Amino acid sequence: MPSSRRRTLARPNHLAKESSPYLLEHSFNPVDWYPWGEEAFARALAEDKPVFLSIGYSSCHWCHVMREESFEDRRVAQLMNETFVNIKVDREERPDVDMVYMAVCQMMTGSGGWPLTIIMTPDKMPFLAATYIPKQNQFGKMGMLQLVPKVRRMWADDRKELLVYGKQVTDALMTSISSSVPGDPDPSVMKLAFGELNGNFDPEFGGFGEAPKFPSPHNYMFLLRYWKDRGDARALEMTERSLDRMQSGGIWDHLEGGFHRYSTDRRWLIPHFEKMLYDQAMMVAAYSEAFQATKNESYAGVVDDTLRYLLGRMKSAEGGFCSSEDADSEGSDGKFYLWTVDEFRSVLGQDAELFLKVFGLDETSGVGDSGGHVLEMRRRPREWAHELGVSEGEFVSRLESARSKLRAARDLRVRPKRDDKVLCDWNGLVLVALAKASRALGRYEYALEGESLADFLLSRMKGSDGHLIHARRGEMTVPATLDDYAFVIWGLLELYESTFETRLLKASLSLAREMVSMFWDETSSGFFFTSKGTDYVLARQKTFYDSAVPSGNSVAAYALMRLGRVSGDSHLDRVAFETMEASWGSVVSAPAGHTMLLSALDYYFGPSSEVVIAGSPQGADTLEMAKAVNGAFLPNTILLLHSIEDTTLEGLAPFVSSMKEVGGQATAYVCRNLSCLLPTNIPSEMMANLEERIPSGKAASPDLANSSRAEGDEA
Repeated sequence: MPSSRRRTLARPNHLAKESSPYLLEHSFNPVDWYPWGEEAFARALAEDKPVFLSIGYSSCHWCHVMREESFEDRRVAQLMNETFVNIKVDREERPDVDMVYMAVCQMMTGSGGWPLTIIMTPDKMPFLAATYIPKQNQFGKMGMLQLVPKVRRMWADDRKELLVYGKQVTDALMTSISSSVPGDPDPSVMKLAFGELNGNFDPEFGGFGEAPKFPSPHNYMFLLRYWKDRGDARALEMTERSLDRMQSGGIWDHLEGGFHRYSTDRRWLIPHFEKMLYDQAMMVAAYSEAFQATKNESYAGVVDDTLRYLLGRMKSAEGGFCSSEDADSEGSDGKFYLWTVDEFRSVLGQDAELFLKVFGLDETSGVGDSGGHVLEMRRRPREWAHELGVSEGEFVSRLESARSKLRAARDLRVRPKRDDKVLCDWNGLVLVALAKASRALGRYEYALEGESLADFLLSRMKGSDGHLIHARRGEMTVPATLDDYAFVIWGLLELYESTFETRLLKASLSLAREMVSMFWDETSSGFFFTSKGTDYVLARQKTFYDSAVPSGNSVAAYALMRLGRVSGDSHLDRVAFETMEASWGSVVSAPAGHTMLLSALDYYFGPSSEVVIAGSPQGADTLEMAKAVNGAFLPNTILLLHSIEDTTLEGLAPFVSSMKEVGGQATAYVCRNLSCLLPTNIPSEMMANLEERIPSGKAASPDLANSSRAEGDEA
């Protein structure tokens, strides 16, 4: 019986009034699900039952499998309802709950993932953790039909042991939160991180390790900075090999653009098919920087196609971007994306034989239930053009025609479901992506999209108290986390450099100070994941390591340091540095797991630069200078415009007040390591000043308003 039919046989449970698409998927399960909240725990306490917590998300394939196998099965549901109070959590809606219990799972089992299953006491102490659990014993795993009765017996007969174990796990969690030993940040750790990445690098297919392989774009952004600062060609080679292989493999959607979540194999060929918003944003940022560094036009193509996908498929009617697209359609993983040879021939006609070769299809090596193929493109257009004896332009024209036909045919299929809730943190990363793409590719339309998104975040993603919220879908609102603040602050600062709209810089500074007041650990430094005054699970978490996205602490340190340098607010710079100090024990234990924080460290130790262009915002000479800076890969450079028509910037960055046009022409003031060179009207001189190699070292005081550069000194 189809799962949709099974769901209609049950009355709605306690999830029926929720807004999360993931929770609503389970609202007609026969399992008596509750959302996370005091009602469920109060019932568990009153009825003396343990709590069964299941955490997943809407586009998670194995979450769907467990739902269909177990949560829609009446026998399993009856056992669960008799034994537990059952709670279902959307990990994207409640990352605070997910973070705590994922740490518990990794502590108890050595690994983690989704669906995440935790069984705990009514006072939230966990005593069993697992990920996917089959209905019956298989894959070396105990099935739900066997596990639930066993837990019931243990709760009745061996509860004391369970409580002792739960207390030990909880105590270990508390210890792990406070275990990072502070230290004195040292730039030599960047070489250690590079060594770890290099040692784990796959020289043939790029990426790190064997399989599965995740995109990890912040690693490549770190490698580009390492190459830029040290002239290490190997770092650039690793980046190019990885980006080239990803865009040619199946993890990249060759018809519509966008990246799937990860590759199940070493070759980047067979993906886990869901498309996550954060992956699109961070990959755009990485490919934009790689384009600046290499001028490889294929990287610009990836940026354009990915943003076209986001703007066309993932933008909500309100103005934010939706969270994800599912891996499944019509009950099958990846069905929307797979192609059979016969389908190709039917769509492409006389061109089919050529493009079967171009996209790597043959008669024998299909995947999935249909035997369909994932598209890949291991050879570049110019190589195909050479083989066919035609110009590259002619081949590209035929390729685009084939892509258009295949895309139109695919659009007739049942499309994977979209999770349309809007998450503040992931949309902050989209701000970063739009800003970086606008500057790198010279596409001002992306900056305009960024401004629209910024307006949405600064209005619709705020609660009645004026603070940011984490999630919105309809009337659903969830309090903001550190990541929400840090990522939006970063995005607004990047977008200011693309538009020179001072309101964006002002908003970034305002949110930065708000973030410090709400999340800062006054005792041990660093930022907690949840804010003061909000309820938390077991303990306020504080993490420094990067996962699929950079950690909130890393992004906060990076953004605050740049804002402190711009504004002359030494407090922001001090908080950023103390965050790096607080993280240091975590960093030195696994340098390559903290590449975003090391990008902040790279900025701190320099060399770093600030460029102030004094001129008319729409003047051709001003735009020429801005274009020159934006087109180059200058990751440790901040660009500001001191408009001759608007003095607002002087109130946000007082040091610019003395920087005026010289000779009635747009004038660039280049400041490096907190001292300024003589002003210039000539773009090539400005760029020569920026590109000149200067040694890195201990950073100076960030109080730019009182530094020598305010007088325009020669360095």
